[in-house]
Amino acid sequence: MRPQDIVVLLKILCINSPHWYSKDLAAQLSLSVAEVSNSLNRSAYSGLIDTDKKKVRTQSLIEFLIYGLPYVFPQRPGNFARGIPTAHSHPEMRKIITADQVYVWPDAEGTEKGMCIDPLYPGLVAAVKKDERLYQLLALVDILRIGKAREKEIAIEKLKEILNQ
Repeated sequence: MRPQDIVVLLKILCINSPHWYSKDLAAQLSLSVAEVSNSLNRSAYSGLIDTDKKKVRTQSLIEFLIYGLPYVFPQRPGNFARGIPTAHSHPEMRKIITADQVYVWPDAEGTEKGMCIDPLYPGLVAAVKKDERLYQLLALVDILRIGKAREKEIAIEKLKEILNQ
């Protein structure tokens, strides 16, 4: 698995239709078509998407996000920078979780200053600017990467709620 594989799978879930093309995913996620194809192959091999590579196995993905992600793609907040709020600093999560610290993905056009969280891949910031639902899902994923136990519990419930719709 590579970090962008998580983003590809979440984007497919955001589309919520089997009628998508790899070239469209690539354009929306700032990836090459080859990267999307390789990602789909890895996800099929690991059982996170069906063998036709069109339907994400949502329950398996949720389990991976909860139990595997923090170990496979760990994150430690870095320096302060301007960026786009993520984790519990995401606008929707601020309504649920109160925290003193602001976390951001670095972005020169960002609206806030906070501690940097490395995005799962370099094109992530461009991708979330195009898709609000993907942005929310990836902010929840970041809570699983850096959050405390209570924050993670909230993120897990929210992820299950959104992905099982």
